Amino acid sequence: MFWVYILRCADESYYTGHTDNLEQRLGQHQAGECEGYTAMRCPVELVWSQECVTREEVLLAERQIKGWSRRKKEAMMCGDWQEVARLARRRKKGDPSTGSG
Repeated sequence: MFWVYILRCADESYYTGHTDNLEQRLGQHQAGECEGYTAMRCPVELVWSQECVTREEVLLAERQIKGWSRRKKEAMMCGDWQEVARLARRRKKGDPSTGSG
């Protein structure tokens, strides 16, 4: 099994990633052992995760979520799929994401 997840960092930004061991990966992020975005933004908190069956599925989900705005990610984390759909219609194809993470 694989997991796509969102962390809230100490600076209130979001980080989206994937793993095949969520508990271990979260510990690595919290300990500052992951080079890159979260290393200098500890502590981090797991705010959302979803299990995926295949590596392809988890990579697709991660890529999709990383392209979303902060507001759209927050709507998804709250389970507000109507707002997710509304925000999806607002963005025109080719517009850059305004979200972090």
